[in-house]
Amino acid sequence: MASFKKTQIRSLPKIGQKVTADTLYWRKLNFPVTVKEFGPIDYIDVMPIEPYFIAVSSAAKVQIYNPITHQVHRHFTRFKEAAFGASIRSDGKLVVAGCDEGHVKLFDLGSKSLLRIFKGHKGPVHRCKFTTDNVHVVSFSDDKSVALWDLPSETEIIKFSEHSDYVRAGCVSSISSDLFLSGSFDHTVKLYDARSPTGSTISVDHGSPVESVLMYPSNSIFVSVGGTELRVWDMLAGGRLLARVSQHHKTITCVHLASDGKRLVTGGLDRHAKIYDVQSYQVVHTLDFPSPVLSLGITPDDFTVVAGMANGLISMQHRQTQAEARALYPKQSFKVQKKSQTAYRFRLNADFRSVNRSFNPATDIEVATRTDTNLVSRYDMFLRKFQYSKALDSVLTPYIRKKKPAITVSVMHELIRRNGLKSALAGRDDSSLSSILTFLARNINDPSHASIITQVANTLLEVYESSCLTPQSEKLFLQLQEHVNREVEYVKHLMEIEGMLHILLASTTTQARRGSPHVGQGSPAKPMLPSAAAAANATMIYNVG
Repeated sequence: MASFKKTQIRSLPKIGQKVTADTLYWRKLNFPVTVKEFGPIDYIDVMPIEPYFIAVSSAAKVQIYNPITHQVHRHFTRFKEAAFGASIRSDGKLVVAGCDEGHVKLFDLGSKSLLRIFKGHKGPVHRCKFTTDNVHVVSFSDDKSVALWDLPSETEIIKFSEHSDYVRAGCVSSISSDLFLSGSFDHTVKLYDARSPTGSTISVDHGSPVESVLMYPSNSIFVSVGGTELRVWDMLAGGRLLARVSQHHKTITCVHLASDGKRLVTGGLDRHAKIYDVQSYQVVHTLDFPSPVLSLGITPDDFTVVAGMANGLISMQHRQTQAEARALYPKQSFKVQKKSQTAYRFRLNADFRSVNRSFNPATDIEVATRTDTNLVSRYDMFLRKFQYSKALDSVLTPYIRKKKPAITVSVMHELIRRNGLKSALAGRDDSSLSSILTFLARNINDPSHASIITQVANTLLEVYESSCLTPQSEKLFLQLQEHVNREVEYVKHLMEIEGMLHILLASTTTQARRGSPHVGQGSPAKPMLPSAAAAANATMIYNVG
């Protein structure tokens, strides 16, 4: 008797993701540790020196987190209303933050003392930065102005009021203490020089409200983000547009450099962080988050990636090193070892093991044969017993029909081949019938399964054509009809578009022939091949209807 042949699961090959060095590099980030704040995360800043403390501005406080313990190291609450844009000085000793009152406040990170209050803005200050000499602070305010302050004297040095809307983005040069950049909701980005009090030296139009700006360490290129676009500008050429990239489908809120300036990272309201190569500005990897991203922070060594989200969550991800992996899993080996080829092929004879005598290689060694245990799935077990209804029920469980529909379709195809589909569908109650109808309605539009599901739908209609249906089953049949009608309309529109394309291509072919001396006047036009897939889909769907 021939052995039972298992059901062949029909599956289409999946398009594999291209694995690059960047993909492997950023996949080494561990599972994120999340901390919940009381309000949306306005801004995240990372201390540029170890231990890389993280300043988080949210609600009416600024909190300094330890990236290793994920605990609050310091917190500053000397704000009447919201706190914005807290930034840590490069030596890690001072913290500056804006507030809703229009003041800029300077704190000592060690003692938490309030050292300075810079008053002069008439609107909330959303961003403030230390200059590279560490003795000045630049503030960007909703009163449409940008101001430069002196720390020792607590006075305003210069103020620029060229924007016509809120100034919510700003950064400073890492080389010169006199250069700083501002971005406004009036769609403009302006470069200022403190040595030139007459106004901005460069002004460019981003095309949408500017959410964040960034200046490269070389001071030759700056980046602006806003709307769904990232734009790269040449500072040395007076603000010439170098690149224009749109990879997010919602507003980009933040931009950050990573990998020692070789990668650019943007976060957006679409809950993604895109990582770009600064040479080609192509996306090399994408990080996903559970909520819209408002701010990003990355340590200089790329060891920690911090994201602040609109729902108040702070996500901290660390890069796992091989030493940490060994410490976490000491019993596992992290070196790939080849399995010995002779470990299972030979063994001692049972007679020799039971009798204490001298060893004879010719008779006391036998070849160990491995018998594979053929595990038979439940649906194959029922098919083997010709229990077609139970075989169909076994693949209509919620997990299989939602996560692995190819198995359900393959069993249906096997039932069609055995002429057992009618008996498997007949005599069902509302519960089992609803599972079948729900599966058909959900997958009838899938081109990879349409031919088989259409045959199942036609057979189901034949079986229950003259039956008295309950209101629940009748409702499910109507839902199936709606899916079929919708697909029919899609195919009609596609056929109309196909006809328009035929006319356009035919006219183009005719004009080309008139202008070409190599084609005879009486040569017939080459016929256009219709879309076989669209015609086949339309035929199947009309059969179901």
